[in-house]
Amino acid sequence: MDRKALYNLEYGVFLVSSRAGDAINACITNTCIQAAASPVRLAISCISGNYTPELIRESGLFTVSVLDTTADFELIRRFGMQSGRTVDKFAGFDYALDANGLPYLKDKANAVFSCKVTSAMELGSHTLFVGEVLDAAVLGSAPSLTYAKYQSDVKPRPRPKAEERPIIGWKCKICGYVYEGAVLPADFLCPLCAHPAEDFEPIYG
Repeated sequence: MDRKALYNLEYGVFLVSSRAGDAINACITNTCIQAAASPVRLAISCISGNYTPELIRESGLFTVSVLDTTADFELIRRFGMQSGRTVDKFAGFDYALDANGLPYLKDKANAVFSCKVTSAMELGSHTLFVGEVLDAAVLGSAPSLTYAKYQSDVKPRPRPKAEERPIIGWKCKICGYVYEGAVLPADFLCPLCAHPAEDFEPIYG
């Protein structure tokens, strides 16, 4: 199977939140669709082992905040790259609560949906929840953030490996003198300590 074919499917980026007792948590997902119109139902998919699906199973409730193009990587990192079992993701974070006491975003999202679970299906790595929409609100006018836009504009680009970056200079390992230029002459001698070119290391841009 050519998994690259999956890259041609289009997704949004969403924050799914839930509460069970005093515990609240949220996670990032790229899977949320309107599954029915009457009654209005949404389907979301979350990694089965995450803390948020555990709270959804216990409470039978969840909210979906639709991230917009003002969302930054810090938001994604906070809710999508650490576990709610070890970190309080909402600590020091300004959020709102829906009528059921579930958290949702006050900004960086253009809509929120409050849902009651009507069915759930275990799909291996993920759990699919279908929820009836109890309430919905428009939060802003910025366009929705797509997963492709997140990948191209929001997610930091990995720093190239040293060998893939251009050489902009050479540094003497003995005294620290810096020679500026991509090519160090083979017969070059350090003007400070007189060590040869072999004692210089490249400086990458």
